Amino acid sequence: MNILGINCPIIPPYLLREIVRCGTNAEKECALETLIQTEQLRGLRIAGLNLAAIQKSSRDKNRSVYDARHQSTLPGRLVRAEGEIKNKDEAVNEAYEASGAYYDFLKTIYKRNSLDNKGFPLRSSVHYGRKYDNAFWNGRQMVYGDGDGHFFKSFVRSIDVIGHELTHGVVHFEANLAYEGEPGALNESFADVFGSVFKQYQKHQKAEEADWLIGDNLFTSKVHGKALRSLKAPGTAYNDPVLGKDPQPAHMNNYVKTHEDNGGVHVNSGIPNKAFYEAAVRIGDYAWERAGLIWYIALRDLLKTESDFHDAAKAVFTAAGRLFGKGSTEQKSVKEAWRAVGISL
Repeated sequence: MNILGINCPIIPPYLLREIVRCGTNAEKECALETLIQTEQLRGLRIAGLNLAAIQKSSRDKNRSVYDARHQSTLPGRLVRAEGEIKNKDEAVNEAYEASGAYYDFLKTIYKRNSLDNKGFPLRSSVHYGRKYDNAFWNGRQMVYGDGDGHFFKSFVRSIDVIGHELTHGVVHFEANLAYEGEPGALNESFADVFGSVFKQYQKHQKAEEADWLIGDNLFTSKVHGKALRSLKAPGTAYNDPVLGKDPQPAHMNNYVKTHEDNGGVHVNSGIPNKAFYEAAVRIGDYAWERAGLIWYIALRDLLKTESDFHDAAKAVFTAAGRLFGKGSTEQKSVKEAWRAVGISL
């Protein structure tokens, strides 16, 4: 499997372009630098990591955290390996603890051994770039920026952001959804879904208790907004004079046709996000149990690289039937959820 040239960032380019267009000179500089660095990552080979070593399987969690020291060369200097004591740098400890919690989540709930189900080592780099406004999975590891301090705080401090980006790894090793158009929006949606479910699992929240937000503690107090995205109400996460208004649709009637953002992968993911939320609240209880299991099995067993939204709807409907029986409450809930966003089965 080719894992070079992958770059799945949490912050969409259109949001950064709004800062370049409307921000102060200092804000524009940070956003533009992030855009340039993110674009340069496409197809870039990562220095210093041995691919064979990365793919070496393990029965237990295998974490390592690197300090990029505000440079763009990855992975940086190793500062904490599996089993080592806490570091003086809290960003290092946050990356270490959160990646371990995500590993435990996969193993406990979905009986999965890390991202590839073969013990894939969880490598993270913190302090990437200077005031870098993003976090991303590059096919080999996690990378976190510190944020510009104007709009974004450190990206390693949001557990759902970490869950989101690590889920890109799971998607990559399973359906390997193409990062463009509807498959790309599904790729982003699965990352949002399990980022949110992971946060709910950590908080021990039932579906109706959760906020269903992604990046709810990522914005600074300057921003008029509560999060990057909302699975419950796509399009309502923020409305800011500089960042603009959250553009996500919640229904196929409002699907955005665009050539930007790899065909709108961060925008149109609002539609399958809403479908999962609708399914989870209809099914009830804890979202990581039945609803999350249905989506996980669909991803693992039924979806392919070029799967679109309708393929995803059919896949989760089929998965619900296999897991809980044809005509079950779970399967009916899935069908109703997709109908609520304009996709009929």
